[in-house]
Amino acid sequence: MARSRNNAPPPPEARLLDGTIARVIPSQYAGGWELDVNGTPQSHVDLDDPTHLHFEYVARMGAVIDQLRMPRQPITAVHLGAGALTIPRYIETTRPGSRQQVIELEPALWDLVRENLPLPRGASIRVRIGDAREGLGRLPAGMIGAAHLVVSDVYSGAQTPAHLTTVEFYTEAARFLAPDGVLLINIADGAGLAFARRQVATVSRVLEHVIILAEVQTLKGRRFGNLVVAASHTALPTAWLPRLMAAGPHPAKVAEGREVEEFARGARIAADGDATDSPKPSSTLFER
Repeated sequence: MARSRNNAPPPPEARLLDGTIARVIPSQYAGGWELDVNGTPQSHVDLDDPTHLHFEYVARMGAVIDQLRMPRQPITAVHLGAGALTIPRYIETTRPGSRQQVIELEPALWDLVRENLPLPRGASIRVRIGDAREGLGRLPAGMIGAAHLVVSDVYSGAQTPAHLTTVEFYTEAARFLAPDGVLLINIADGAGLAFARRQVATVSRVLEHVIILAEVQTLKGRRFGNLVVAASHTALPTAWLPRLMAAGPHPAKVAEGREVEEFARGARIAADGDATDSPKPSSTLFER
């Protein structure tokens, strides 16, 4: 095996379906490991402490998940997009006994993660290979109306594919939610937030209660970043707001109610016939 200049072996890698390369590399800033796809960090995992959620948007997702049901009570979850399974590991640790289904398009990526970042022994996490939208249709019928959580965090390279951004897709995902279940969506967008506004309008067509969690400057459309959208048939709790605000280092906020309505005002609903991929970030955004 070839070795780098510091005599360390090269990081394990896998070639994905589109020809891009996924690697598992040591995290330079937070300890643990990162799953990197063509220079884009897609997941951070701390095998010694799965509750360590390094990426800010993932920590915001964790703050929402902590409010589902009672603390440490098991949940049923569906994850669209695997990455390195950061959120499934978090749920397995904080809510032992949870039932989790993960749908991942890339078999080589799952093999890379399974071999180099193994799941906890005995974890009830099932990974299915296939397209996220098609995979929903292949889930057991008993899952319909049973999921306390559905997470949509799907990227091909650094973009979310268009067919996973439409009202038809969100309608299908919402079928699996329990009456008080929550749909969590990771949306990446830049200046002006045209894509994010359209996504919020689209999700709001399907689920009545919608909130947005983001770093303040990102929510104002002043820089590229991640917005987390949480949506449900029932009102969402906000008791986790102090934890979210403290998750810094950048100030963050929750938009809800009238502020969400204003955020999405005038945005066109995304449908299968006219949806677009999420915007591509600058090539320098993830430079180390």
